[in-house]
Amino acid sequence: MTHNVTVGIDGSVQSAAAAEWAAREAHRRGLALRMIHVAGTEADALERDLGGGPALPGRVAEICDGTAAAWPGLDVTCEVQPGHPAYTLAAASGRAELLVLGSRGLGGFTGLLVGSVGLRTAARSLAPVVLVRAEADRQDASAGAAPADVVVGVEGDRPCDAVLEFAFQRAADLGARLRAVESRTTSHDGYTTRAPVEQAEIRESLAAAEQVRLRDALARWQDKFPQVRVEVEVCPWSAGRVLVEASRSASLVVLGRRTARVPLTGPHLGPVVQSVLHHAHAPVAVVPHH
Repeated sequence: MTHNVTVGIDGSVQSAAAAEWAAREAHRRGLALRMIHVAGTEADALERDLGGGPALPGRVAEICDGTAAAWPGLDVTCEVQPGHPAYTLAAASGRAELLVLGSRGLGGFTGLLVGSVGLRTAARSLAPVVLVRAEADRQDASAGAAPADVVVGVEGDRPCDAVLEFAFQRAADLGARLRAVESRTTSHDGYTTRAPVEQAEIRESLAAAEQVRLRDALARWQDKFPQVRVEVEVCPWSAGRVLVEASRSASLVVLGRRTARVPLTGPHLGPVVQSVLHHAHAPVAVVPHH
């Protein structure tokens, strides 16, 4: 099964939220839903049935059964795989269009994502990863209401096609506005001129120029997705703060993860991605790119 949305489940409320999000996304995309429980603990090993095959632990089985019942037209499979959660789920991502995980946020991950497992999975996944928190602010549009924004973090000087395509496609599918946000922490307060221009006017002029530059960086994707309404924001704060604040009114925050260079310590996520994963108020998508 190569065309699917894969979700890691461990029985926690976070993984239940991830399964709900993944099922909705699989249904929207017309894909199968593959649910994987990684039996990486002694307790899980004791759950193996007498026939030699692995049995689903009770709460995991409830999530699988509940998901299948809630989405009767969806092709849902549930399986147990042995191994370390991060490596097993990262390997499974090679056969998926999207990998969905549950996370606690605000200080770390829990359950299936004990310690740094969630970060390790996101750092190694071959497919885009979406991390969903059960306690995250819900931004699903109610009937008749406009869908919440899709937020994408952008570096206007070197925009990433994989990240922008993912964000534009998501916004197009939802009929949502796309907010392209860039952090520019360089202050213009020290800029001086002999011209009769106030400092506030200088700042406004420079900010407008930066927004034009950012729109130019997005122009090719705007042409491909003319139906998507785009708002660009250049903010004088740290990237982590900008994106966390933007997540308050978002349905999804989209970030990129560079894969071209792998340090000796192995794949890792940058500080901005880690900060957003821990503190965002909406699901966060991490898109690998070269």
